Amino acid sequence: MSASLRPNKPMKPILSNGKNAIKLATIDPEQDGGLNKEEGESRLATFLADITRLQELLYAAQQTPLLIVLQGMDTAGKDGTIRTVIGSMNPGGCGVASFKVPTSDELARDFLWRVHAKVPGRGQVVIFNRSHYEDVLVVRVKKIVPEPVWRNRYTEINQFEKLLTDNGTVILKFFLHISKDEQEQRLLDREKDPGKAWKLSVEDWKNRELWDDYMVAYEDTINVCGTANAPWHIVPANRKWYRNLVIAETIAVTLKQYEKGWNAKLAALGETEKKTLWEVRQAQR
Repeated sequence: MSASLRPNKPMKPILSNGKNAIKLATIDPEQDGGLNKEEGESRLATFLADITRLQELLYAAQQTPLLIVLQGMDTAGKDGTIRTVIGSMNPGGCGVASFKVPTSDELARDFLWRVHAKVPGRGQVVIFNRSHYEDVLVVRVKKIVPEPVWRNRYTEINQFEKLLTDNGTVILKFFLHISKDEQEQRLLDREKDPGKAWKLSVEDWKNRELWDDYMVAYEDTINVCGTANAPWHIVPANRKWYRNLVIAETIAVTLKQYEKGWNAKLAALGETEKKTLWEVRQAQR
């Protein structure tokens, strides 16, 4: 069945919003939504066009900040998502923030200090390529801080995100869910590709030894920090085209909810500008 004839069933990610307990082991990273790659990419193109149009309205209306959080194991596809999905946005109103090992200056402050400085303003889109969640993932698995410290951060993160959403920020959090076997294949493929080999590090292979610990940490994080105002979206990501489709559709559908309000704001601004222009012309006569 062609993409045009197949029922237009939404490619919804698995949602964690505090009402349901997520078990990552029960979610198949190979899911394809019943589509093939050609169908998926055809539908993706439609949603990317929607995102381009809607982001232009978001930027022009200057009302709504959009924060997109991307988390996942090494090779899960955070960079690929940014290139494909976020690449459809106008870079004038869009930015990417990555959170590496904290500097000494950052370590001298609370763990959210460097994060808060990067959140989007009204009319802006910011993508976190890794995020404040590293402080309940890496620091937990590698025992960088004691358990009472990282466990208390769940509450602080939820309060931080509520502060953002209470002030109008839309938060979309995506966990890119790949299998351990798929990660191994992607790491091996990187070794063979001169254009991608620079991404490899000894740490990538060492982290595989901690895979089970990371899965427990991610599962706890998703369940504790999936809230009604900032839920987690678990995206099966073994198939790159399906990952891109699910994320693009989620962004497009979310932004669509604000379109009417943005258009109303822009229409009012247009009327004000026309009135001002008329008054200027009258004064010049």
